[in-house]
Amino acid sequence: MRLVIQRVTEASVTAGDMTVATGPGLAVLWAAAESDDERHIDKLAQKTAGLRIFEDEQGRMNRSAVQCGYDILVIPNFTLCADASHGLRPSFTGAAAPEKAQELFAAYLSALRTTDGLGRIEQGFFGETMQLELRCHGPVTIILDTEDWK
Repeated sequence: MRLVIQRVTEASVTAGDMTVATGPGLAVLWAAAESDDERHIDKLAQKTAGLRIFEDEQGRMNRSAVQCGYDILVIPNFTLCADASHGLRPSFTGAAAPEKAQELFAAYLSALRTTDGLGRIEQGFFGETMQLELRCHGPVTIILDTEDWK
């Protein structure tokens, strides 16, 4: 799975007439590759929630979303699995099939929701065209890729 995690003061996602919004915390763009399975879900959720990228009293990035009680908005985004190494048109064949991706997405959300100390865990709209509004703070952007863990 590949995640792009941004520290935000607020975030929202809209699909059609439905909008989901969060306060301070993390906006996570999430994708699953065809080679992914559930073995990294718990570690990925723990790492997301535990990343020490929020400032402490001394202004150092030393606190996590868990320690701050912050929200997390997770947005499915299969285009993170794009292969643009050849030509100008990206290939998405490395992305997981929608059914598999949806199962892994649900498992990741479930693992986040069982993490004590977090605020709200909200989600974008799987398989929909979405409009995102992020107010990035920093900016602080972290990329996690379970392919690096194999």
